[in-house]
Amino acid sequence: MAHRVGPKGQVVIEKGIRERLGVEPGWLAIQQLVGDHVEIFFIPPEHNESLAGILAPYIKHHFPTEADLRAAREAAWLERAREEMAGDEEGGQQSSGDHTV
Repeated sequence: MAHRVGPKGQVVIEKGIRERLGVEPGWLAIQQLVGDHVEIFFIPPEHNESLAGILAPYIKHHFPTEADLRAAREAAWLERAREEMAGDEEGGQQSSGDHTV
């Protein structure tokens, strides 16, 4: 479909094209002269929607207090230390890696 250039040099981007590209009001239209035609690239504006809670479905552990966080951290360090010590006992000697606990 063809559109006439308006008195201010404006042209209409067809609705089907805008919908297919997802172009909405407020997007930036970058124009580039290529040979004897113009290419237009559309850039969406920065979003203004909150991302709060977007990761909530992926959170498996909740640490409501600082004390709970410290306890969980200590338990993890103790478990890692036990694994290291068990590995040393099985192998008879310490591996060449750095085993700081």
